[in-house]
Amino acid sequence: MALVAGVDSSTQSTKVLLVESETGEIVGSGKAPHPDGTECPPEAWWDALQEAGKGLLDRADAVAVSGQQHGMVALDAEGRVVRPALLWNDTRSAPQAERLTADGGPAAWAEDTGLVLAASFTVTKLAWMAEHEPENAAKTAAVMLPHDWLTMKLRGVGFDQATTDRSDASGTGYWSPSTGEYLPAKVIGALGHEAALPRVAAPNEIVGRTRSGAAVAPGTGDNAGAALGLGLGAGDVVVSLGTSGTVFGVSDTRAADASGLVAGFADATGRYLPLVCTLNAARVLDTFRNLLGVDHAEFDALALAAEPGADGLTLLPYLDGERTPNRPNATGVISGITTGTTRAGLARAAVEGMLSAQADGLAALADQGLDAQRVLLIGGASASQAVRRIAASVFGVDVEIPPSAEYVALGAAKQAAWALSGRAEPPQWNVGDTARLSGKAATAVSEQYSTLRNETGSWASHQ
Repeated sequence: MALVAGVDSSTQSTKVLLVESETGEIVGSGKAPHPDGTECPPEAWWDALQEAGKGLLDRADAVAVSGQQHGMVALDAEGRVVRPALLWNDTRSAPQAERLTADGGPAAWAEDTGLVLAASFTVTKLAWMAEHEPENAAKTAAVMLPHDWLTMKLRGVGFDQATTDRSDASGTGYWSPSTGEYLPAKVIGALGHEAALPRVAAPNEIVGRTRSGAAVAPGTGDNAGAALGLGLGAGDVVVSLGTSGTVFGVSDTRAADASGLVAGFADATGRYLPLVCTLNAARVLDTFRNLLGVDHAEFDALALAAEPGADGLTLLPYLDGERTPNRPNATGVISGITTGTTRAGLARAAVEGMLSAQADGLAALADQGLDAQRVLLIGGASASQAVRRIAASVFGVDVEIPPSAEYVALGAAKQAAWALSGRAEPPQWNVGDTARLSGKAATAVSEQYSTLRNETGSWASHQ
């Protein structure tokens, strides 16, 4: 049976899965860390891929890379990296996002690109470089995303033969989900001149070969990879609690949300992936664990010891600025502290605040016509017992928790298997049984949170 490799090159690490192409059975895995920070030399990703993929990549008949979205990889005319890549969570380009948005307005950007600009998106990072590093901007001959650069390296080709896919292209701010074409004027308006961009490949295309002869699929953005790995269907919405929080589902129609709350991304199969992203998710819990001086189990016990509503405490979890809503300079806010405040209340407020930010995402998707019939909870923070038991009441719907797995890497592996097979549809792999949690909506929690959120600014980013 053929073996395929799926790569997840995330903010924090590279993970590689070696998978049987027909069954989806995982036969090997590896992991290697990335440097910390909001910018990174792309060579560090390549080094991590070699380490994580040792003994795996050379056994694969096909490989695909899913990567963190929006990161700006700038190359000169010789294909050399101009500067460390600016990552999705780098917010320094917030002023440039405002300036670019003013050219045409939010509704026009949403219609043209599916996005209302925030500092996360690649086009704003190009504008920041042009303004603050004009020499680097002048040297930039090609621009690509992290997964594009790694795919190019795997193939051993130059940027003139580089490829990307619809899902990652849709997060740049210079590609149109409606036409499937780049918008060169957006690049010129940000960077100051034209730049070579990767060809957008078909979802199941073989775009090249590795030096050892393995087929290389186009790859995907990380959230599209997770959707493919989970096999999302109509009415399925994922809440992914990693470094960032993402709420997304598949749709046959594209989103064009002028408020900027919902990003109108494409998915990895030819459909669309409307998505809400928050900068603050699992690290909110990490911060409060550190403040309380407890480990994971002790934190969960504290949070579950408090009543819903956290004894009147409410956390607005915008600890390091926020993307949705668009508040890049925000900080966290705790409301309701009294002399009776307890450690348990603080822990519960952290969990409820983090989940309430994702519940706002569910509501925003519903406003775009994507009503959740089933919520799948994934990501590192979904392992928390407190998160699991509190999520259903905060979301107001039943929640299912799939088995713990590297769904982004699994989605990349599924794409590789799809390309290798030559079939019209991706393979259907069984992800295993899900745990189902039911709960009635905790009205007090949602009211406390929405009151605090609205007191500190409008929910809708651009209204």
